[in-house]
Amino acid sequence: MTVLAFVIGVVLLVIGLAVSIALHEMGHLLPAKKFGVRVGQYMIGFGPTLWSRRFGETEYGFKAIPLGGYISMAGMYPPAPDATSRGGRAAGGFFATMVQDARVANAETLEDVGTKRAFYELPVWQRVIVMLGGPTMNLLLAFVLFGIVVSGIGVQTATTTVAEVSVCALPASTTATECGPDDPASPAAASGLQPGDVLVSVDGTPVSTFPDASALIQDAPGQTLQVVVERDGRQLTLQMTPMLAERDVVGEDGEITTAEVGFVGMTAAVEYVREPIWEGPRIALDRTGQVIGIIAQLPVKVYETAVDLFTGQERDPNGPLSVVGAGRIAGEVAAIDAPVLNRAAAIIELLAALNIALFVFNLIPLLPLDGGHVIVALWDGLKRAWAKLLRRPPPKPVDATKLVPVTFAVVIALVVMGGILILADVFNPVVLFG
Repeated sequence: MTVLAFVIGVVLLVIGLAVSIALHEMGHLLPAKKFGVRVGQYMIGFGPTLWSRRFGETEYGFKAIPLGGYISMAGMYPPAPDATSRGGRAAGGFFATMVQDARVANAETLEDVGTKRAFYELPVWQRVIVMLGGPTMNLLLAFVLFGIVVSGIGVQTATTTVAEVSVCALPASTTATECGPDDPASPAAASGLQPGDVLVSVDGTPVSTFPDASALIQDAPGQTLQVVVERDGRQLTLQMTPMLAERDVVGEDGEITTAEVGFVGMTAAVEYVREPIWEGPRIALDRTGQVIGIIAQLPVKVYETAVDLFTGQERDPNGPLSVVGAGRIAGEVAAIDAPVLNRAAAIIELLAALNIALFVFNLIPLLPLDGGHVIVALWDGLKRAWAKLLRRPPPKPVDATKLVPVTFAVVIALVVMGGILILADVFNPVVLFG
């Protein structure tokens, strides 16, 4: 059953990632068609085509390697004035040949439609919308997914309802699970507290959450407190004296430390509390800031991951992952011993985090990423605005094919970093569940 659950978790993540990629490309496709650009292909994946079908002028399909997707728009780059004839070979070596091949391939996209339906002929603002459409879809999808988790499923919250009362007070360091004859009764049991009681106030202070009650109890070891509870529709006042005990305490920063605090021996009932609808987008934006920090240090983070891979050190759980690592975590989440709703929420949250990563990563201002195309469009617009300001003739469109060598270097860097992360996720995976 555990193996089957692991496989189901991986499959669900793969399907979710494929949907995320499809929506990303749809974010490019819809505005491109709206603005009249001819779109020849809409493909999910790379490599050999597994299935495709043409609707109108666009071929839609799936390819063998599900690590991304693309749409093919006519005239992504303006034709270069020095372009040689089709099939000719450019002088100047490897990179010059790459530039020429890009120009030839670009010219082929314009053969049937000419320049009127070319991407580069769009106004700058329309080109920016087309290129930002993909990342925006990922961000919106993250909003929805986080919203499903916190507003649809809800956040597990310790309520003021008592779930269990410990019979005795066991030391924090013990491995025993049952009370011995010498173990003292817990203060909660001695006071008469029962499962199902609802905490109303502690020592005269009303409490609305279990952490509120815990904080008051932990701060009062050895002091007799009046604890008001609601039981069977009526309120009772119990006398409870917390004992001094060593327990794990969660600080304001979320860090868990061991300290000597007041202890009574009760646990809270946990319920799913649904957050307001705006909480999902807020969490997504918070995560976006965290991912920006990781992406900004990506080369360093990947280097550290490579060092951990070869030295066998434990990896940073907040470091970058490949698709393999994300799939592995999804499988482990699906296989853990927890309620189905908990596991479903964790996988949805993981998929939301991946969409945040896609959003941020694609905004990096380097070709062939979407952010690189946005920078080219803005540079083109800036040149035109400057020429208009100086009352000069409109300049020729920016020849982005000259940046093909830079694009090639970026692709190689991404392949190398991706390969390192995949190897690390296979041989030295991130450990989240012990």
